[in-house]
Amino acid sequence: MEGKKLTREQKKVVYRKAILEAAKQEFIRKGYKDASIAAIMEAAGLGVGTFYNYFSSKEEILMQLLANLLREVTDKLAQMKDAGEAACKRLTEGCHLMAQLLDENQYVLALFLSVGGHGGKGGHPMAAGVGKPPAAKPEGAAGAPSRAPQVKDLFLRIIEEGQAEGSIRSDVSAPIIAEMLHSTFQSAAFSRADVPFRENFEQKFRLLLGGMESKE
Repeated sequence: MEGKKLTREQKKVVYRKAILEAAKQEFIRKGYKDASIAAIMEAAGLGVGTFYNYFSSKEEILMQLLANLLREVTDKLAQMKDAGEAACKRLTEGCHLMAQLLDENQYVLALFLSVGGHGGKGGHPMAAGVGKPPAAKPEGAAGAPSRAPQVKDLFLRIIEEGQAEGSIRSDVSAPIIAEMLHSTFQSAAFSRADVPFRENFEQKFRLLLGGMESKE
């Protein structure tokens, strides 16, 4: 990688971005478990020793990639709020986008589920790669919820806003609805039905949405 014309700070930004992009492609190709730091750095065009100047582990990369996906969703939700969209519509669009991003980046699905407060005892086949056995939690994931993005709060505030404005029923507590919503992602991920993850989620979400919308 050519960086002679870059300042030290610019190099840091460019190298970090290159490592994240290379890791993403390796995770997609091999799954999180089988993607090695050596392969990631080779794909990034950098030496293995450089890795530890930017990340402490593969787990940290995975958490950063999840954070990037969540930021994409929160940015979309913020734009919709600025445009005056009702909370229920924001919640619906946010869930659709999250399902799409998880479907396109299935290597991060196990971490998404684990930091939502309802992760299974094991990982999910999607996180390991097609044709490979289910992966365990990412190395060091026992402490992941404290350091990873807090998924469980992603939609909670919108649900509370929807209850305040009357578009979401208020006879069920917002945390319960948020918990059910997260469980819908989990159910789609671990489903035995012969239905792809995204379609599986969308069908279940329609049922959930019908039950949480205010009928007043």
